[in-house]
Amino acid sequence: MKLVIVTAVEEFQKDVLNFFKKSNIENFSSSDIDGYKNASSILMASSWFLGENSGNESLLFFSFTENEKIDDLFNLIEEFNTNLETNNPIKAIVVPIEKFI
Repeated sequence: MKLVIVTAVEEFQKDVLNFFKKSNIENFSSSDIDGYKNASSILMASSWFLGENSGNESLLFFSFTENEKIDDLFNLIEEFNTNLETNNPIKAIVVPIEKFI
């Protein structure tokens, strides 16, 4: 079992949900997050008076699942990112799990 973590801008939510479904990953969680591309955005977000340059509305998905399902998910994400017309690819990582209950 491994932990897969996926981040994407909010406009790709339906795509990511579809990728999880096609990969047979039925149990997962998600959370709204703010995504930043560089350090200056983080500094602006921490100021007293927020400007227009705040973080991008993004999503984080995660699931504890089997390797085969993760491989399928990564293939779908790689194909999606290949045809992407924006500079906001879907990102994914895998973290090994040493112990679980």
